[in-house]
Amino acid sequence: MDLIDAFLDAQWLERGASEHTLAAYRRDLEAWRDTLAATADTLASPPPDVLTGWFEARRAQGYQLRSNARLLSSLRSFYRWARLYGHVNSDPLAGIRLPPVRPALPEVLDEDEVEQLLIAPDTATALGLRDRTMLELLYACGLRVSELVGLSVDALNLRQGVVRVRGKGDKDRLVPLGDEAAWWLARYIDSARPALMDDVTRPALFPGRSDKAMTRQTFWHRIKAHALRAGIATPLSPHTLRHAFATHLLNHGANLRVVQLLLGHSDLSTTQIYTHVAQARLEQLHADHHPRG
Repeated sequence: MDLIDAFLDAQWLERGASEHTLAAYRRDLEAWRDTLAATADTLASPPPDVLTGWFEARRAQGYQLRSNARLLSSLRSFYRWARLYGHVNSDPLAGIRLPPVRPALPEVLDEDEVEQLLIAPDTATALGLRDRTMLELLYACGLRVSELVGLSVDALNLRQGVVRVRGKGDKDRLVPLGDEAAWWLARYIDSARPALMDDVTRPALFPGRSDKAMTRQTFWHRIKAHALRAGIATPLSPHTLRHAFATHLLNHGANLRVVQLLLGHSDLSTTQIYTHVAQARLEQLHADHHPRG
């Protein structure tokens, strides 16, 4: 087994890394290996000047600082593992530094835009009712799209008003549903889900084809279609409603650590990006509406 495969196996077994994370690691490491091969070097003995030269070449090709920072993070993870298990004697990246990357503020829908998106699906149809319920749940709980489509029926407890969510690293968390989302879920489970499934005993809460869980890609296409119907001009991402959930909670006075727990962030610094979003929103409101803004 080569070093890259051994590293990926370790990330999966020891850290529960997702398929998406593993695929990103593989792309970065294989690109680095190919770069080293051009100078007859190997992963176990990379000259530092080759890496700095590679970063300079990538910048000349139009890669942004954030892309290089993410790449360096992948390589650092690899070499920490390689040194721990004796594949290298020292960290070849110890002297490599990049300029700090300012966090990119996520695009966030305002509350009126969220309302327009939520009411876009035609709930007179089973598909529309399914989509409305998914959007309500996404916004009410701040879920990742992968967490949403991965939900099973037994993850819900409508009586207690909570949903058990399996997040990154296979860590479970309980998230309150809220009355509105619970109402849509009860309606969906009672009428739309049986109409969409041949076998309602299958576990997927939100089925796509063949009674299997809907894919992230399918739901993303559904979100874009509903946003177009709602006339929303704000650029969207699969995390649009997750960002809105966190930002709107903070705008209404929620504690940052509570938001961290609800989002399933292991590090508070990850959640703090939303304080910047809320501050930027306040500054924009001041500029737009204050006579001396």
